[in-house]
Amino acid sequence: MITKHTRAGVAIALFALVVPQIAASGTANAADSLLSANKPTTTSSVEAETFGGANAVDGDPATRWASLEGVDPQWIAVDLGATATITKVRINWEAAHASEYKIQTSADGSSWSTKKTLTGQNGGIDETSLSASGRFVRIYGTKRGTAYGYSLFDLEVWGSNPGGGDTSAPTAPAGLTSTGTTSNSVSLQWTAASDDVGVTGYDVLRNGSVVGTPAGTTFTDTGLASGTQFTYTVKARDAAGNLGPASNSVQATTKPAAPGDTITVVAAGDIASLTNSEHYETAKLIDQIKPNHILTVGDNQYDSGTLAEFKAHYDKSWGKYKSITHPATGNHEWEDGLNGYKSYFGAQAFPNGKPYYSWDAGEFHFVSFDSQKLYDTSSDSTQLNWLKADLAANTKACVVGYWHHPRFNSGEYGDKSVMAPLWNAFADAKADLVLSGHDHHYERLKPLNKSGAVDEANGLRAAIIGIGGDYLYSNVKPRAGVEKWFADSHGVVKFTLSGRSYSWEVIDTAGKVRDKAGPYNCR
Repeated sequence: MITKHTRAGVAIALFALVVPQIAASGTANAADSLLSANKPTTTSSVEAETFGGANAVDGDPATRWASLEGVDPQWIAVDLGATATITKVRINWEAAHASEYKIQTSADGSSWSTKKTLTGQNGGIDETSLSASGRFVRIYGTKRGTAYGYSLFDLEVWGSNPGGGDTSAPTAPAGLTSTGTTSNSVSLQWTAASDDVGVTGYDVLRNGSVVGTPAGTTFTDTGLASGTQFTYTVKARDAAGNLGPASNSVQATTKPAAPGDTITVVAAGDIASLTNSEHYETAKLIDQIKPNHILTVGDNQYDSGTLAEFKAHYDKSWGKYKSITHPATGNHEWEDGLNGYKSYFGAQAFPNGKPYYSWDAGEFHFVSFDSQKLYDTSSDSTQLNWLKADLAANTKACVVGYWHHPRFNSGEYGDKSVMAPLWNAFADAKADLVLSGHDHHYERLKPLNKSGAVDEANGLRAAIIGIGGDYLYSNVKPRAGVEKWFADSHGVVKFTLSGRSYSWEVIDTAGKVRDKAGPYNCR
């Protein structure tokens, strides 16, 4: 049986937020109890760290879980700590509700059995009677009721634990502090929580996600990006799986990658897909890093780079940092003749009325090249002449070029001789680094000469960084000179510019550093 409480006006909506527990307890069977309170949760995604899954089971009607926007399916699951008899599931939806979803149970959190399929839902409060058993319960949204994502204030699972058992959660750990940082780690310490039976361990959360489960009261989080701020909390857990409330939060910032004054630049390409939500996750890395500048290597927006697509996708993730972004074009922007690209970025991408330009930061001269015409026709004399004049007039010690189509590449598109005039112009100018995308993987190359052979003394260093959010390509066959590559995770490249030297770290969406390069001195 499904009991439906729809929102009929603001007064009812507010009342539903204030007294959800009263409504729930009033319809529960006498022997039933609330099994899901403060239990561990997992989710398919979160819109932001403040909308984590724990908000759905914390008993606070003002907090909520929210998934990424515009993507189906999405889900939230709760671990009841032991196999239980489940008699009712109660959901208090925010406006972004599911019009169709499934209630599923599992014994192990991996194999799921659908117990109820709901269609034609309109939000508000859903109370669904069940006759089921399981340790895990999952709400699996298959169709959104709005253009946004899925969001709910409360997820309550009611029933009984046939074996009785421990249902009391530990207290919150106290006095969480950071006891030290390095350029890639944060050390934490806290005062032990207490429990009526006994604390068995702790969940350490970085920016709302669990990153460690130590048994004691200290933890060192490693593999982090340098010069980046993180927020931590800790929760205690007992043997029955009861999860206590969060400790105080503490913020800690890793040390810079190199001493002295530095400039931070974040870079990636192949970013905002219409169907893949990973660009929201890479955008969160930008928020943590807080760079001085962002550069992109094209295909900022799929499928055709129209203004409508930019507004619906890129603008909601990387668009938050548009004011510090120096983009390059890609073939998908050219699907719309660069109209959407130009309308969205404006003078930032067309400072002289052309889709190519240069800019400076510290001792570095950056050049954004529009590679599509050269890639398509093997010729672009107008732009190449401009490039050579720009490089000849440059007075900065360090030169970085970036564009979409790579000259040398281990991905499925491979080396492209049509891009030789562009590569050679930078090689003649003794540039330091070129960045490209188009193939959706990360690849770091040793310095290469004009023919693509390794030349440590006079070659040009390069990297493929098409990991900004669109689907990854796994067809990578490392060519000569490859120092590091991966194609299993999205992320961003964090460049640290210090005087006339530079280094970089590649940070994936789990917050782990996948590659480190440098420092290199400019030529």
